[in-house]
Amino acid sequence: MNTNSIKQKRLPFAEFISLLLIIFLVPALSQDISPDQYDQLKYRHIGPVGNRVVSVAGIPGNPLTYYAGAASGGIWKTIDGGLNWQPIFDGQPVHAIGALAVASSDPNVVWAGTG
Repeated sequence: MNTNSIKQKRLPFAEFISLLLIIFLVPALSQDISPDQYDQLKYRHIGPVGNRVVSVAGIPGNPLTYYAGAASGGIWKTIDGGLNWQPIFDGQPVHAIGALAVASSDPNVVWAGTG
């Protein structure tokens, strides 16, 4: 049996499987979502909004504290593993952050490369 006859036999099977997938999956994907299902959702902020994070730094031995440097939004800090973020660089004249590093001598000192 040559490879052309094998391909010819597999093609109808592949078409059959594709047709079955279309028949059974399309109705499931096109179901409407009821607006009252949205009522159970709660709106919350989950981090730096509308920005691009370019640098992240953490504190060795403290898995819950991180700093995130944003391209157009300063430095953000979390002390609960990323559940809540607070801006800590808003009062500075330069907001664009390119790099972050936590000082090994004092974890309360964060070095930021700006510009």
